[in-house]
Amino acid sequence: MSNFGSLYEKEGRHVLVFERKYPFSPVEVFRYISDPDYFTQWYPFATGDMDLSVGGRIKFDDGEGSIYEAVITEINPPYSLCFREVDDLLEISIHEVDQGCTLTFSHTFDDRAMAIYIAAGWHRCLDALGQLIHGYTIEWEDNALELREYYKNKFV
Repeated sequence: MSNFGSLYEKEGRHVLVFERKYPFSPVEVFRYISDPDYFTQWYPFATGDMDLSVGGRIKFDDGEGSIYEAVITEINPPYSLCFREVDDLLEISIHEVDQGCTLTFSHTFDDRAMAIYIAAGWHRCLDALGQLIHGYTIEWEDNALELREYYKNKFV
């Protein structure tokens, strides 16, 4: 299984999908998705203000004066957390497999020109999430440019 994302079209929109496998149970992995202390460490601009219920809000601050909210559209611990961030849909699902679980992260958006940036960004965030799940200190690799180049070639 590759750590790289794939791009699909669905109902006229673009969907970026990543799959990551972990040697832990869905319950253990879901904690890193739903606990504000962990969520803020890997999810960009998250403030840690999260109301984990359908219709609940997740608050973000871009650090440049913009505060915005996502609305939770589905939460089913320890298997899924989905929310709408402005017009984009973020879906995180966890499936139990032999010796652990598979996490699927999907981002549905409109502007295909942004795909390589979105893909490189999430790739880095999911690498950070993986480090957290494994109990490592997060080290953000300086690989954004290489990842953009990779996705530019992949998504042509």
